[in-house]
Amino acid sequence: MTINYTLEDIAHAAAKVVESIGNNKIIALHGEMGAGKTTLSQEICRQLGVTQNMSSPTFSIINSYEDATGDIVYHLDLYRLKDEEEVINAGVEDTLYSGKICLVEWPEVATKILPEETTHLYIEATSLNERKIKIL
Repeated sequence: MTINYTLEDIAHAAAKVVESIGNNKIIALHGEMGAGKTTLSQEICRQLGVTQNMSSPTFSIINSYEDATGDIVYHLDLYRLKDEEEVINAGVEDTLYSGKICLVEWPEVATKILPEETTHLYIEATSLNERKIKIL
């Protein structure tokens, strides 16, 4: 599935993503720096009913939020981690297998520990204000 959207229409795109992932809990967001991974992750969280202020987990690596049902949603940013050992030492593996929704930016460093049923989103900036998501 492919979703094309403008930044003004990101809420609609995020709603389509949430609808398309079904019961999958792990969502890996792939894309170049500046493609919009964090912005899309935050909007997906809003679609799930998160009302807290959200920030990029670039330095904390893992942020957790509460969704509309009171359940935890994790937002991970693995950009600063160098290898699988650092990923495991940071607690990422425990988070991925927690049974909770996990939005994972820069998942390439954790490919060996991502659950098989992970949904992969490939985000591409097609212009300054437009994005394309391929969902696999």
